[in-house]
Amino acid sequence: MSAKRLLLVGGVAGGASCAARARRLSEDAEIVLFEKGPYVSFANCGLPYYVGDVIREEQNLLVATPELFRERFRIDVRVGHEVTAIDRADRTIQVRDRRTGTLYREPYDALVLSPGAYPIRPPLPGIDLPGIFVTRTIPDSRAIRRWIEEKKARRAAIVGGGYIGLEMAENLVRRGLSVTIVEMLPQVMPPLDPEMAEPVHEHLRNSGVRLLLEHPVTAFEARADGTLSVHAGSGVSVEADLVLLAVGIRPETALARAAGLEIGAAGGIRVNEQLRTSDPAIWAVGDAVEVRDFVTGQWCLIPLAGPANRQGRIAADAIFGRPSVFRGVQGTAVCGVLGMTLALSGASEKALRRAGLEYEKIYLHPGHHAGYYPGARPISIKLLFHPRDGRVLGVQAVGTEGVDKRVDVIAMAIQKGATVFDLEEAELCYAPQFGAAKDPVNLAGMVAANVMRGDAVLAHWEDLPASDAVVVDVRSPKEFEAGHLDKAINIPLPELRDRMEELRPHGQIWSYCGVGQRSYYATRALLQNGFPARNLSGGYLTYKAIQGTRKRGK
Repeated sequence: MSAKRLLLVGGVAGGASCAARARRLSEDAEIVLFEKGPYVSFANCGLPYYVGDVIREEQNLLVATPELFRERFRIDVRVGHEVTAIDRADRTIQVRDRRTGTLYREPYDALVLSPGAYPIRPPLPGIDLPGIFVTRTIPDSRAIRRWIEEKKARRAAIVGGGYIGLEMAENLVRRGLSVTIVEMLPQVMPPLDPEMAEPVHEHLRNSGVRLLLEHPVTAFEARADGTLSVHAGSGVSVEADLVLLAVGIRPETALARAAGLEIGAAGGIRVNEQLRTSDPAIWAVGDAVEVRDFVTGQWCLIPLAGPANRQGRIAADAIFGRPSVFRGVQGTAVCGVLGMTLALSGASEKALRRAGLEYEKIYLHPGHHAGYYPGARPISIKLLFHPRDGRVLGVQAVGTEGVDKRVDVIAMAIQKGATVFDLEEAELCYAPQFGAAKDPVNLAGMVAANVMRGDAVLAHWEDLPASDAVVVDVRSPKEFEAGHLDKAINIPLPELRDRMEELRPHGQIWSYCGVGQRSYYATRALLQNGFPARNLSGGYLTYKAIQGTRKRGK
């Protein structure tokens, strides 16, 4: 296209990637990027690790500088310049130099908004007391580091148990602080389904982190000794030397709202598949925009760096006439906390229920590599799929090794509209220290494919209280004695074929074992001998996780 004047509001992931892509598409365009903060592009996902001294040099957080943009791309980056208004009729913006207070106007042919999001600071008593921090920018992290060092902090309270809350917990523990997480919901990591968060709860507690679930914070109070009290309802207070707010973020839409651009129901800037706003000359990318959930099709807010980068590229393509479109977001994400990894992609069971979509689910707990090779660690996997065509809808996994690898593979399957039969047939790397001949991805596909073919007839633990089925525990007597369902009958798998007639009068038979494999064998044998049998998915390990969520709910 002919030369354009492209202006961008905000850098970091979306704006910076859009600016660089625009230059690669056009040598003629004049490109100016305005960033109200001191940094145009920095690794905000690395901020918890800077606080934790894993990343030791602040300079390492800088992805790109104004000098790099100027020298490499001939892009004019103006840090410390805040865009305060958009005149859509004249196609101009008003800019304030934050150092001098000077106001000036700049014309545009195309405008890209990448203002990001801001951390939520709930309007609670004491919220602005010294020692209460958020983690969104490099200066935020710098202030936390300074406070820890100057105050010789030993106790931290983290309000919120999402990604930032868990990553900050890990890094504060690494720095020798005792940590309490205060969360108003009954679980950490809200994107996970409740039973998949249970192993995370157990791991946090075993790692010395105090966990207060279903404790909404009501106020903060300064104590006479200079420390803080976090009042968390029900008379519970947490004493801390510093408090970190990690209760989420909201899209920064003030500029867009003032300009009359359409804002969606979820509170983000509404854009089309080419990231164009309701004004044909204005695009928007990153944490400030609403996106389509790739699986459910619903509008949502998913503030992740990967999608923001892709959006920046696609917006640049659209501005310069290319037909690129943004396909939506799966919410593929990973979080590490104190040696445990949790990852997910696609829709959760909660999301599928809200959207009113059909689904089936399975649980499995395979080792991350061949069991005969030393060091195999279990991965707990939940796979969601369409009950009629087997299309993969979502995955969640928790473990200590190999979690991200498996979720990444299944994330690509979701993107391509693949089915559980495709997972069953996936040809993946195998050597004993890396995986197994039947990789966990294959096993997930095989279990789900067996359900689709009718070879594995499932029952789910949450349906058990309303069922009159006889429950058969096919584990060994020693395993049974260590813990079992109260109403279960113990018939070990090696004895089952000789004792089947004991079950003849009972009608429905639901079997379980430790993780679901032996009970699958038992179900196949029972079905082929004329018994109406089902396998309780995920075994006793999944049952304990579900029981954990029920106990909290009482």
